[in-house]
Amino acid sequence: MAEKVAKKRKYEAEDIVVLEGLEPVRKRPGMYIGSTGPDGLHHLLVEIFDNSRDEAMNGACNEIEVALLPAPSVIEGAGGGAETVRVADNGAGIPVAIHPKTRVSALETVMTTLHAGGKFEGEGYQISGGLHGVGASVVNALSEWLKATVYRDGGQHEQEYVRGKKQGKVKKVAASKIHGTAITFQADPKIFSTLTYDWERIVNHLRGQAYLVRALRVRVMDFRAYTGKIAADEVLFLKELNLPAPSRTFYFEGGLLSLVQFYNQNEKPLQKSIFYIDRSADEIQVEVAFQYIDDIAPREFSFTNNTATPEGGTHLTGFRTALTRSLNDYARKNNLLKEKDGNFTGEDVREGLTAVISVKLRNPQFEGQTKAKLGNVEVRGAVESVFGEALGAYLEENPDEARTIIGKVSLALRARLAAKAAKDSVLRKGALEGMTLPGKLADCQTRDPSEAELFIVEGDSAGGSGKQGRDRRTQAVLPLKGKILNVERARLDKMLAFAEIKSLVIALGTSIGEGFTLDKLRYHKIIIATDADVDGAHIRTLLLTLFYRYFRELIDHGYIFIAQPPLFKIKKGKEIFYAHDDAERLRTIKRLGEVSADAVQRYKGLGEMNPEELWETTMDPARRILKKVTIGEAEEADKVFTTLMGNEVEPRKIFIQSHAKMANLDI
Repeated sequence: MAEKVAKKRKYEAEDIVVLEGLEPVRKRPGMYIGSTGPDGLHHLLVEIFDNSRDEAMNGACNEIEVALLPAPSVIEGAGGGAETVRVADNGAGIPVAIHPKTRVSALETVMTTLHAGGKFEGEGYQISGGLHGVGASVVNALSEWLKATVYRDGGQHEQEYVRGKKQGKVKKVAASKIHGTAITFQADPKIFSTLTYDWERIVNHLRGQAYLVRALRVRVMDFRAYTGKIAADEVLFLKELNLPAPSRTFYFEGGLLSLVQFYNQNEKPLQKSIFYIDRSADEIQVEVAFQYIDDIAPREFSFTNNTATPEGGTHLTGFRTALTRSLNDYARKNNLLKEKDGNFTGEDVREGLTAVISVKLRNPQFEGQTKAKLGNVEVRGAVESVFGEALGAYLEENPDEARTIIGKVSLALRARLAAKAAKDSVLRKGALEGMTLPGKLADCQTRDPSEAELFIVEGDSAGGSGKQGRDRRTQAVLPLKGKILNVERARLDKMLAFAEIKSLVIALGTSIGEGFTLDKLRYHKIIIATDADVDGAHIRTLLLTLFYRYFRELIDHGYIFIAQPPLFKIKKGKEIFYAHDDAERLRTIKRLGEVSADAVQRYKGLGEMNPEELWETTMDPARRILKKVTIGEAEEADKVFTTLMGNEVEPRKIFIQSHAKMANLDI
């Protein structure tokens, strides 16, 4: 038996596969850009933009232009059929001379060789967001078509590529007195599940980058809907085009001060002045700005060499440590903290805080090519030292601001203690382990979270149909009565006094607040299934606000979904068809031919469906449509939640007036 197994598992030298050039990127794109969905698609643009931004950070560039271009056939010299992106800068231009080691143009080396670039050593870049040297080459590998245009050494030089393979040598096509680089590319439809770029997502990212690099002008233009002809040289070069297309230009002198002002534009600041410091320690530049606002949610944004680090890292840890220690020291020294209350915790000092932490260093160590987390140990000490010293001085020199901050943090401390008492009274150990689950919860039989689903439905009627129509082995149903509490305006102790929220927290099993434990989550699919009317939309928004504020990790891990039940039921003889919107209803009726008016039923809510209908339209994994809830850019989602659910009326009024035509009111 052992001999047979050995023969089956033959493993010889010839079994080792060696992928050359850019083949590894096309074979495993997720390793380099995270995903092949919308995030990965936009990551291509970011990688090329970051190269231009690095030029600006090192003083070689002060203008960057990003253009979303129409169908490639409209642009002279382009190929393929996907949306096209062009990123141009007025930097030094990628060198085009022959590289001594590769014996081809340095431009070709950068575009076709992994871990090749000017960011590893030498004097090309003192500071860079790109460490791995794979940005341009990865974009090239994952593009159906790419064209690199370089202006330097008195000429315009070009080279084209198809799926990472060059289509000829670098050639000088014209004389030129300008300098810079332009990269035009089309994502490969064989790699990506979507080829459509999100204008608002790009605008928000580029705005943030303009804030982070002082005196950098960033222009973004959207020509995708333009139907005229655009000559190749018209797209270039960092000049305003008199063409009808959306465009935005960003230029900020204030740096992080301006960025915090932007984040807090619809908030009520508690500090009159924004704290700001920009100093260096041990060759690490530390820049920090923060301001407390009248809110309970913290918002912290960290960057390394202007690359966002959404998972934080050592710079964020250093900031939090110094903030907690400095505020405790000041409060104790000035008798502003009662002994019986203990010390401020990190949770206390971050409540209502809007902070931006940016560090710049020569050799950043990121975790993964997507650079989500900084790992340099020495950065923590540098941030602690620089920020801690500056904050101590700020508190001493601004006693009114200091007392305002300590007052805000003290309120958070008292609320935390009250919340702990409330939580201990309603979330006992037995409940969290599923021994005392809510009576209204119809739980599933499986205890494997990976296959368990929780449907949160609106009202007892939908709950009854759901409980009868579900797959009892894997699907649980929790009906909610009415609208839950608006958690945007409530602290944890008040939340847990609300029966519907308490039932949901117990059903999830994770606890809440500082005791939250993702490993105890009882369902890996949490499906919001509310009615398709105004009340249903309101309840859905309230639930999403709850998950965003207190169960953010559930969204980050892809556990929250929204059911997409049909709005219409259409009968043709004995056959039944469903339509999710008016357009689908009209298409279905047209396809079926004439149907009587009473053959079309408009569902007002899930409670109108019998158990069989609810199963086949909304609960059956083989036929249902679910929309996964994702955050995208957290600060933008946070801004929308605050506008719609916060205390300030004026921003909400402006938002509603601006988006009134987009509303779909079920009258």
